Amino acid sequence: MALKKEEKTSLINDYKMHDSDTGSPEVQVAVLTNRITYLTEHFQGHKKDHHSRRGLLTMVSRRRRLLDYLRRHNEERYKALITRLGIRR
Repeated sequence: MALKKEEKTSLINDYKMHDSDTGSPEVQVAVLTNRITYLTEHFQGHKKDHHSRRGLLTMVSRRRRLLDYLRRHNEERYKALITRLGIRR
């Protein structure tokens, strides 16, 4: 099931840097984290869903690249984001 519009809007409102922000790394990582969490729970009951697992791996690698970018450019924003989302690294 895809992310509902209301959930995505609330995520964007929570993580945006300014009023018209929808594409900052923080927002993108937050949306990807939500989708990754949903798919991880999905695989508890659907162990043989390999097509969705490939999509999950793609999302995880995209999130990793965004976090690496954020860490290179602004260490404080990176640390604040991973602690706020509860991502370990």
